[in-house]
Amino acid sequence: MDGGMMGSSRRPSSDPLQVKSNVLPPGRSRVPGAVNRHNVTSFDVARLAEVSQSAVSRSFTPGASVAPVTRARVLDAARKLGYRPNAIASTLSTARSRMIALVVSNLQNQFYPVVIEALSQRLQKNGYHVLLFVTQTEDADELLVELLRYQVDGIVMASTQLSSSLAQQIADARVPVVMFNRTSIKGRISTVSSDNLAGGRAVAHFLADGGHRRVAYVAGAEDSSTNHDREEGLRAGLAERGLRVVARAVGDYAFERSALATQELFGSLVASRERPDAVFVASDHMAFAAIDTLRGALGLRVPEDVSVVGFDNVPQADWGAYRLTTVRQDAVQMIEATVQMLLQQLEDDAVTRDHVVIPTELVVRSSARLPR
Repeated sequence: MDGGMMGSSRRPSSDPLQVKSNVLPPGRSRVPGAVNRHNVTSFDVARLAEVSQSAVSRSFTPGASVAPVTRARVLDAARKLGYRPNAIASTLSTARSRMIALVVSNLQNQFYPVVIEALSQRLQKNGYHVLLFVTQTEDADELLVELLRYQVDGIVMASTQLSSSLAQQIADARVPVVMFNRTSIKGRISTVSSDNLAGGRAVAHFLADGGHRRVAYVAGAEDSSTNHDREEGLRAGLAERGLRVVARAVGDYAFERSALATQELFGSLVASRERPDAVFVASDHMAFAAIDTLRGALGLRVPEDVSVVGFDNVPQADWGAYRLTTVRQDAVQMIEATVQMLLQQLEDDAVTRDHVVIPTELVVRSSARLPR
């Protein structure tokens, strides 16, 4: 007979059917009192730290009230067990996504990258994170309809406009919205802005007191509240000194468009007595283009031939190539007001209409002639 058919009917000891399984039930470990780190729960952490499960939850919730010694015990137990809190499960249990949508339409403007960074850091201190949406138009309605599907807890709209119908839809959905660096009369929408009127008026007084008599204006987006208020402040301030805006062109808050606007204002008047002797530009981003065009394409000196004043006080305004005199927007105060608005509405579970206007300040550098 074949040798393979002979011998004992018992299976060899290496037969997998006769070997005890090494696989342990979920949540079990060979180490007494320990658990499988892939199935560790907050209750396991609470048991090891000898605290309540709610104390574990508070220890991992930014801004929550918990004693330092308790937090230390919880974090030590979590480290030993390899516990990592499940953010998704947390949002399901609290009906909060802990996400704030930030909608911007102009990342070329150096003011908004600064805002995005600072706003993200400020919200993270309260356990929220920013979900960034970029739209190429001032009217963000189409994007916002899509945005609401993400179940964000709140919305910050920077450099964008909002139609009255969508504003009402958002309010009806009980989603807090803050217009940042914009004002709005549509719907129950809260706003945070700089005092653009006062900023424009301060520029007018500064230029008039510096002996300028032919002041031009490079506008931003025609339908934006920021542009409207800055220009209105400029015109009012000049009128108080017996002057007026002698020329105007639209830069649309864009670098290339501002360069063309500067050419439009000065191109045919470079050697003329009718040439503007100062230009107020509605943003620093556009002011840089104006200075480059005046010096390069037009061969004019800044400020000896033409004074240039901007608005925003972005970090690049202090660069040696520009040394731009400008109106400072206090981004820190604006962001703090925005966050406080959002958090208050989330706490109250109510959409409210609040308006905060942050003071501005004229920062004098060397791109404009000084008053005597």
